[in-house]
Amino acid sequence: MSGDERAYFFYLTLLLLFVGSGFLFGYRQKLGKSLQQAAIWGLIFVGVVIAYGFSDTLKQQIMPSRAAQSSEGYVVQRARDGHFYLALEVNGKTVPFVVDTGATSIVLSRQDAEKVGIDPDSLSYLGRANTANGVVETASTVLDRVALGDLVDYDVRASVNGGEMNGSLLGMAYLNRFSEISMRGDRMILRP
Repeated sequence: MSGDERAYFFYLTLLLLFVGSGFLFGYRQKLGKSLQQAAIWGLIFVGVVIAYGFSDTLKQQIMPSRAAQSSEGYVVQRARDGHFYLALEVNGKTVPFVVDTGATSIVLSRQDAEKVGIDPDSLSYLGRANTANGVVETASTVLDRVALGDLVDYDVRASVNGGEMNGSLLGMAYLNRFSEISMRGDRMILRP
């Protein structure tokens, strides 16, 4: 837990104690009702803490990271889990990717392949890839259009993972289109 997270947790704890003591003091004649209301506020507090703990995951599901265009190039912020996430427009649909310099190509999950109009069941899974979870079957495909901001590529080669995969990977075949990839603290900069 970082210093900011500890300070936030401490703040929420103090707030809970303050609200809780207010209930007990204000409703001391109606202690049963006060305890019921305190339990409700306690559940709300726990819900807020849990939502805060999963905020990065929720943000990536609801709003995948978009690269901010600057004079340096496309700037991507590191997520709290240590990864860089980037949303590309693939065949007209927004697809969230984990930037993976260890991956050779763009690798779509079966779900993302369906989302962009590719039927994963109609593909021939003739390739093999070594992953952290072992060897998986892959199928080659071509993406009609891939866009990052105003950078647009057509007929981009990609693979569809035949196994289970939590999300899609943005590998070096796409990243090599940039003249420079650099890391500065919690920022990754992609120069066209």
